[in-house]
Amino acid sequence: MTPRLMNDNRAFPTVPPPDLDDPQKITANDWNAFRALGRMTNHWDRPGWGPGHRAYYWMLTFADEPELIDEARSCQQALADLGMDEVPHDGLHITMNKIGSCADVESGTVDTVAQLAEGVLGDGFEICAHPMAGSPGAIRFSVTPWTQLVDTYTALHRAGQDAGVADGRSNSLFRPHLGILYNNRVRRAAPVIDAVAPLRNLPSVALQVKRVDMVELWREERAYRWRVLHSLALSDRSRSR
Repeated sequence: MTPRLMNDNRAFPTVPPPDLDDPQKITANDWNAFRALGRMTNHWDRPGWGPGHRAYYWMLTFADEPELIDEARSCQQALADLGMDEVPHDGLHITMNKIGSCADVESGTVDTVAQLAEGVLGDGFEICAHPMAGSPGAIRFSVTPWTQLVDTYTALHRAGQDAGVADGRSNSLFRPHLGILYNNRVRRAAPVIDAVAPLRNLPSVALQVKRVDMVELWREERAYRWRVLHSLALSDRSRSR
């Protein structure tokens, strides 16, 4: 059974949507939370991310989704006057679970987490990326539906727990999203919200989730980069019939 998401001010939106599978309720919840912001924060001013820091994460990556890349590029161009930092087109992703710092987690343990996860992941599924909303530190697509994303997050979290390295947030705080711009200074939110609002008329983009990638993640200037350590395929029920 999909875990219940909890209200928590460490997550954004603080309050999860009332229905994890209703696109309208999810996107409205994201937008209403973003629209209520008074100020935006500097995304790069984050504790723990000092020079040389690297960490292991689970991610969904979308470098091979041309329709998503085209729509992200279009939105980035429309918002260029904001002066935010673009997510590179080969860097579009949904962050799932943090496993731990590379300084704290041994490579053998990383392999164990991957082996444990491979045995508990479910089938592949489809999600949609919806323009456009944001958070205190970013502009991002909303993604729907959430149930299978939350189930995948939960399976990965349990694999980390079983290996003793579940460093990320509990699954009840998970809020799936797909960022395209990182805010790089403290600013008033209202002009950003006004700039983003017209993009909400753009069509959604369907995405096939066929695998989950375990990555070693680091920063290069004002962008995230990674190398894939393990890529776990989700099962294809259509092929198994």
